[in-house]
Amino acid sequence: MTVLGRLSDTLIGDALPTRRRAEHVMSMPAVRKTRWTIEEVERLIDEREGYTPRYELVDGELLVTAAPSKRHQRIVRHLFLLLHPYVTRHRLGETCMGPGEVRLEPSAYFEPDVYVVPSENGRRPRLDVIASRLLLAAEVLSPSSVRHDRITKRRFFQKYGVPDYWVVDSDAEAFEVWRPGDDRSTLIDEALTWHPAGAPEPLVFSVRDFFAGVADED
Repeated sequence: MTVLGRLSDTLIGDALPTRRRAEHVMSMPAVRKTRWTIEEVERLIDEREGYTPRYELVDGELLVTAAPSKRHQRIVRHLFLLLHPYVTRHRLGETCMGPGEVRLEPSAYFEPDVYVVPSENGRRPRLDVIASRLLLAAEVLSPSSVRHDRITKRRFFQKYGVPDYWVVDSDAEAFEVWRPGDDRSTLIDEALTWHPAGAPEPLVFSVRDFFAGVADED
């Protein structure tokens, strides 16, 4: 039996969520198997067809995320297009969209929605090197991913020194900004300022305009 076959016996429900069933991002931790290894998660990734479901590993807990909604995808693209010119212009690194492999420590595995990998000696990261440091990580909330995005992943990113972690709340049309050591987020619904180390000037954008840009046109 494959790892994927064994996984079906450990998750809540009849089976993993499929593309047809998943209008929202759905995160489900394993309930019978208490700890997963990075090797098991790597096999799940190798066996999946395409890029979904998304598998992530945090402190031995497997997070499973089904295919995103169209609105979720639009927000991710919009955020990437906002960050990419700024990061490139100032040679800060490379802006990436998930799925993409991030390992802040060897036994953890992440595929953030949007993230920025820092440059190495002024050059963008090599394609053959797995990201182990981030300037920024951002996750777009869905109803069933709230706990993992706001607590599980957030705590891990803070622990491993990710300078900025953004939780994008499309219902509230706001960004929650977390930094290492923060006990609570800074909720921003007007102007967001991002000034990473090494940048000569900050990126400043209107949160209201950002969400207006992902709304359907009349």
